Amino acid sequence: MKKGLNNLNAFQVASLRIISAGMILLPVGWNKFRTIARKDLFLVFVSGLLGTFIPAYLFCLAETKIDSGLASVLNALTPLFTLIIGAFFFQSKLALHKWIGVLIGMVGLILLLTAGKELRFNHIGFAGLITIATICYGINVNLVSRYLKHISSTLLAAGAFAMLILPAIMILLWTGYTYTPITIGFAYSTGAALVLGIFGTAIASILFYELMKKAGPLFASMVTYGIPFVGIFWGIADGESLGLVQVSCLFLILSGVYLANKK
Repeated sequence: MKKGLNNLNAFQVASLRIISAGMILLPVGWNKFRTIARKDLFLVFVSGLLGTFIPAYLFCLAETKIDSGLASVLNALTPLFTLIIGAFFFQSKLALHKWIGVLIGMVGLILLLTAGKELRFNHIGFAGLITIATICYGINVNLVSRYLKHISSTLLAAGAFAMLILPAIMILLWTGYTYTPITIGFAYSTGAALVLGIFGTAIASILFYELMKKAGPLFASMVTYGIPFVGIFWGIADGESLGLVQVSCLFLILSGVYLANKK
């Protein structure tokens, strides 16, 4: 995302991400789309919206103002919202220690949004976009686990993206992407967005859906334990800096996630 945003705007990077992922997955499920029951089609579409489409644009918009490392830290909130949404809307029962874990994680979020040099007051709203994206992830994890477990992971991802390609193309055309002069920078950022779509979206979505079905929604959402460290590593490698306050908030959030998921 960060490299794509060097020469493209947020809507262009997110749209290219969705389109490239869809084009990769479309041939995979082309002959199997008819096996998806009509009653499931709408839920597959909603899963695509919440699990990829909306978060893709929210993350790109957020990273126009905040570092990729900080964005990956905020992504660690996904398991907490998975728990909260499961409890309030999917009748999941939570023990007291899980609620305490959620509370600790929320305290870490509040501290992260109100302290540190990276998040000036006018940037808090952009960090909030990622928070909204993690809420979307939490809804999607519960939705798939409850209603779509009978659909294969590959077909679920392919079906979702097949219905998202056209909206993404329309948004890309609306941005004037096709009228942009072709330069080295333009080609580099376009390539970065395509790599993001193929590896970070298409392949990752299949693996995540498969993990979700085999291990359950809470365990699957815990992949966000690793995301902050991977994101921070690449951020630092690219010249970003991370303050002590941000690191402390990260461990506070992850401590809450650990307690919330502890049996």
